[in-house]
Amino acid sequence: MVEEYSVDPAQLVEAATDFAYHPGAHSDASAQEFLNRFPLPAIINALQTKADYPGLENALVDCLERLFKTRYGASLIPHYMPFVIVGLGAESQKVRRLACQIVSCLLENIDEAIVLQLIHEYGVYQLLLNCLISGDEEVAAASTDALRKLANHSKGIDIIFPESGNEATNLINLTTNCSPLASVRVLALIVKLFSISTSVASRVYNSNLLSLLEAEISNSNDTLVTLSSLELLYELADVQHSTEFLSRTKLLQILTSIISDASAESILRSRAMMITGRLMARENAFVFINESGCRNLISAIDGRFNLLESQNADECECALEALGQIGLSSKGAALLLSGAQPAGRHVIYAAFDRQQHGKQLAALHALANIVGETRAENDVLLDADAEQSLQRLIYETASKTSKLTPSGLLLSVLQQDSEIRKAGYRVITGLVMRPWCLMEVISRREIIDIVTDAFTETEKIGMEARHKCCQSIYKGFTSSSKLIADSAFSGVVAKLEEAIRRGPYLGRKLSEAQPAVKTEQRF
Repeated sequence: MVEEYSVDPAQLVEAATDFAYHPGAHSDASAQEFLNRFPLPAIINALQTKADYPGLENALVDCLERLFKTRYGASLIPHYMPFVIVGLGAESQKVRRLACQIVSCLLENIDEAIVLQLIHEYGVYQLLLNCLISGDEEVAAASTDALRKLANHSKGIDIIFPESGNEATNLINLTTNCSPLASVRVLALIVKLFSISTSVASRVYNSNLLSLLEAEISNSNDTLVTLSSLELLYELADVQHSTEFLSRTKLLQILTSIISDASAESILRSRAMMITGRLMARENAFVFINESGCRNLISAIDGRFNLLESQNADECECALEALGQIGLSSKGAALLLSGAQPAGRHVIYAAFDRQQHGKQLAALHALANIVGETRAENDVLLDADAEQSLQRLIYETASKTSKLTPSGLLLSVLQQDSEIRKAGYRVITGLVMRPWCLMEVISRREIIDIVTDAFTETEKIGMEARHKCCQSIYKGFTSSSKLIADSAFSGVVAKLEEAIRRGPYLGRKLSEAQPAVKTEQRF
């Protein structure tokens, strides 16, 4: 750089630090004022020639990061693309991260036609991929963010998925020829791209990129890589349109195999179960996944319970949670309650087993999902066979305990600690939509006393769950003309109406401050 761009590094460090750590967002005016004092060429020159000056590199990187986030700063980026390109290949990881962030600012603030021209002209996409593969963790994250923003542009996705494949930038080739860590990073990028929209997900699927996940998850040679890939699939399964595309791959069969594999690491089976639950939690899962595929997945989880009862509490809880996720939809719940030995029996048995707290808690929440606590009112009840199976299993479970009746089971849940009790409210909220269970509940005065007691819960979630439970019981009661006409339940109705009228939070009648200690009586 020429001499006119030379500045005193001490002054530059002080000014850059002040700019970087100024509270609040910078305006275009403050960015322009800073660059009037220290022109951008002078800053670049200092970054390239005086990076070893104490604190200078960190101060300038932090300063430029905030400067380019202003509209004025972003407008300068097209004029300094050579600097950005040098930065993307710099030895300093901080400078590389900054360069990736500058590309993100460019993509967010500059006209699309100009951006894409610059991306093509300077080969930015290839350099971002290099940063993804060879940079440190922060560089890889900044590169992934820039690539995701590139894919958000209508023409930017064509750079990532060109019609005529480029061997150097082909993501499949890239993954095949890089280290395990870099391979996981590319897979993470694919997940980010997939989540953008259905159209981008379609490009990912048509490019056969999901086969990379299949290969890595099937890799039995490296448990860590397999687990990392399962974590990415777990993230992918949370995308709204994931089931539509994943159902066309071998991933569901691979998950089934992992869950069924007794020789696999327990943590791999647990993650596979959780992914299965996420994928099948949505109603549209049963549009894209055929019934035999759903049954195979449920059967694989069901098959683990005989081995899990006394061996692995964590895996057992994951299995229960997965069944609960499947039971969120009415079709999933019906599948769990179908057959001579329905998989849902494990949930019901565990929900009223007080020997293991974590297992019981997971089972109660799973049962609440299955009985429809989260579903719309017109979708709570299942088909006749499933409802009959549910009733039979609950009465069967009660008969094998000292409680003898479903109301006894539910009361025992409400008499336990706060976490169990909150899950119990959820179970009752769903179950009382069935006349047989409604009768069990309103006939047990102790249950009504607990759910209508304003002092039972002290936390917001518990208060809301208790109040919703009251509303559900009351709604079930008032929808039955037979019960309304029975004067024996008039006291129950009055208590429920009062509890509902008070609301979830305002139940305590004495809300004013009360003295904790009385003044001593001296006379």
